[in-house]
Amino acid sequence: MQIANRTFLVTGSGSGLGAACAKRLAAAGARVVVADLNRDLGAQVAASIGVAAQFVPTDVVDEASVSQAVEAACQFGRFAGAIHCAGIVAGGRVLGRDGPHSLELFSQVIQVNLTGTFNVVRLAAAALAHVEPDETGERGVLIATSSIAAFEGQIGQAAYAASKAGVAGMILPIARELAAQGIRAVAIAPGIFDTPMMASLPGKVRDSLAQQIPFPPRFGQPDEFAALVQHVIENQMLNGSVIRLDGAVRMGPK
Repeated sequence: MQIANRTFLVTGSGSGLGAACAKRLAAAGARVVVADLNRDLGAQVAASIGVAAQFVPTDVVDEASVSQAVEAACQFGRFAGAIHCAGIVAGGRVLGRDGPHSLELFSQVIQVNLTGTFNVVRLAAAALAHVEPDETGERGVLIATSSIAAFEGQIGQAAYAASKAGVAGMILPIARELAAQGIRAVAIAPGIFDTPMMASLPGKVRDSLAQQIPFPPRFGQPDEFAALVQHVIENQMLNGSVIRLDGAVRMGPK
């Protein structure tokens, strides 16, 4: 699928991976709807892109909010897909010092990371189904963000790993179903990336994590994630897959 003169919805694009995706797609000639819960950050990213971007405040777990963002994308040009990067990280041991893991916290992580992903995917797919297909029969592409924690979740990551494993697990059945509509679905499972969340960690922790990556022995850069997103959009044979982007790291227990 071509990127130029197409419109993409990018959730979680007020910072980190999502912001890099929005900027890269715009640089490739696309129009982007910057969707984020943080109004200040989202507006800043859209402003930095210019006329090719539009900010829409979006809560991914709210149906009306996501519907508004999808509608904005459809009105902004030829809608071609959604890149879902919104999510949260919350750690906690099943048996912690203060007792069992908070059920409320577990439910919150699942709600945002898994249910939020499905909410964006289903509503974007519904809009794409009404788009005129291109000469190959393709209407659009849906890209979700999983994580290597889906496969090698560490101690304290039960909720996060469960949410990202759910994202990885639903991509193939979604891709199989939407194939009849000419809509592809792919998930990317990034490793350790240099995002604002990672920047908040102490230097020693950051160094320790970086040393676990075989090559390159450093954090991934958001634009490297965005580069893969661009390739997924452009390469029609990528469908139904969960693609690891991790420098060959395999996380230990902790």
